[in-house]
Amino acid sequence: MKSLCFSPRTASLSISRQSNSPSLSSTARLATIDAAAAIITKWDAETSAYARVTSLFHESKREAMQFIKSVNELQDIMHLLVSDQDSGSEKFSQAQRLMQIAMKRLQKEFYQILSTNRADLDPESVSTRSSRTSTSMSDYDDDGSPDDEIRTAGDSITELEDVSSTAMSDLKLIADCMIASGYAKECIRVYKIIRKSIIDEAIYKLGIEKLSSSQKWLDAEKISFRTLFKGERILCDHVFSSSDSIKESCFAEISKEGATLLFGFPELVAKAKKSPMEKMFRILDMYTAISEDWQEIETIFAFESVSAVRLQAINSLVRLSESVLSLLTDFESTIHKDSSKAMTPGGGLHRLTMYSMDYLTLLADYGNILTDIISDWPPPAKSSLPESFFDSPVSEDSPRPAISVRIAWLILVLLCKLDCKSKHYKDVSLSYLFLANNLQHVISKVHASNLMYLLGEEWITKHEARVRQLAANYERLAWGQVFASLPENPTASMTGGKAKERFMKFTSSFEDAYSKQCSCVVPDLKLRDEIKASIETKVVAVYREFYDMHKSTVGEESSEKLFVRFSPEDVGNYLSELFIATVSSGSSSTSSSTSSHHHRYMRSLLRA
Repeated sequence: MKSLCFSPRTASLSISRQSNSPSLSSTARLATIDAAAAIITKWDAETSAYARVTSLFHESKREAMQFIKSVNELQDIMHLLVSDQDSGSEKFSQAQRLMQIAMKRLQKEFYQILSTNRADLDPESVSTRSSRTSTSMSDYDDDGSPDDEIRTAGDSITELEDVSSTAMSDLKLIADCMIASGYAKECIRVYKIIRKSIIDEAIYKLGIEKLSSSQKWLDAEKISFRTLFKGERILCDHVFSSSDSIKESCFAEISKEGATLLFGFPELVAKAKKSPMEKMFRILDMYTAISEDWQEIETIFAFESVSAVRLQAINSLVRLSESVLSLLTDFESTIHKDSSKAMTPGGGLHRLTMYSMDYLTLLADYGNILTDIISDWPPPAKSSLPESFFDSPVSEDSPRPAISVRIAWLILVLLCKLDCKSKHYKDVSLSYLFLANNLQHVISKVHASNLMYLLGEEWITKHEARVRQLAANYERLAWGQVFASLPENPTASMTGGKAKERFMKFTSSFEDAYSKQCSCVVPDLKLRDEIKASIETKVVAVYREFYDMHKSTVGEESSEKLFVRFSPEDVGNYLSELFIATVSSGSSSTSSSTSSHHHRYMRSLLRA
């Protein structure tokens, strides 16, 4: 059961701890007052020069503990005197004067500890100490002695952290004593002034009041939240653990303004007008920072008096998520609206493909965050694409995570746009090569990024088969006449006239095909080797058999030179030089090696 004690400053009653000496004799009471007077007057800064320049807690921790004990006993005596209706006695007046002197001393000590230990009580040191000793904000024991707390820290903290621990324990001891004695207001005022100046100075140094970029905000958020506000909450909870209302009041006044300012900046960024590529990833980084720290934000700013901080953080998350959805819509619209009709030379990579896949690759790194943001976003409207493109992982028959569906859809939109662009090529074979190259680039980007985990093996397998089909279509249209110029049975016997006719037909079709295809490009090395190997298998091997069997049947050497223009080695060399031209930023630039080979080929056509 709690008892009532006298507050010497206000001559009123307040709730306090249970008196340890409810029935002391008059002599014992007097002795207690005298003992308290001895140590309290020793440290009266108004009457002692020594006390004026010396810190009690720094000079002698044992004597500081005795000082606190004497104040508590003096409080008990005053409570008994009030209970005995003896508050007008000389003993009570003496005890009251001693209490006022003691409170001034403790207020001075409280100020000195906070001031001289600014570096050791900075939020980073406090939060580090808390982490090292596995002490959470709710683990502080109101009844634990300072010596016990220091002993608990033991060897697990550094010398700097030991100083921090000692200062925190001393502050808690003084705060408990002053609050119990009715001097909470003086204690709180000193604490708020000094600690708010530290937080405000840190906020200023971090530049939170004049932030201009999201990267600076990310740096500031990491420091201010994980050390500044976290450390201040730990310190407040520890020093004022005896009073929930006081620790809430102190933390709110010290931290609310700076924290609200910090979490308000992302909302401003979300409203700013910038290009999607530039803005999207800054917004995602900010959303990630807040969402990853959300549990601690709720813990640190759990008080109702700082609910505005939580609300501001939530508002920023909402605005950031809305901005992400808007930017994704803009990105899809950018693909739809791309109206460039310029054909990529050689059937190479279109700038839209490279831009889009770079964008999607970066988006995939935020898979978990995007999953959270778009989980309730309505699925894309399939009516915006031709029916022929519905054969994709967006199928409703096999439900997939919203982020996987959305990414697959965006790639589908891109492929549909590329299909439209391929129709600008007059050479149909080149349109197939264009589609194969660009789809292969899409697949390569998927393979080399987190897109692979979002889209899955089934998606990759399906689109790899599509690349093979497109490559086969290119090969059939571009090289079909060459394949057809060779006999089905190259070793079958035939007359010299027939042999000459076949050689001439092959030479003509090969020259025509090569002259058209020598400027084609296949940037992907694997696809390039596969296409060349397929063409070489169908041409060089068959031509070699035919050449070896029928070269001698065309007649004399002069006749041979006229009808047999290429050896199998020549054909193989020319085919090996295909597809190595490079395409950069939508313009074609053929390598010097390729150009040299091409000129050599042209000269071979003119040999006698």
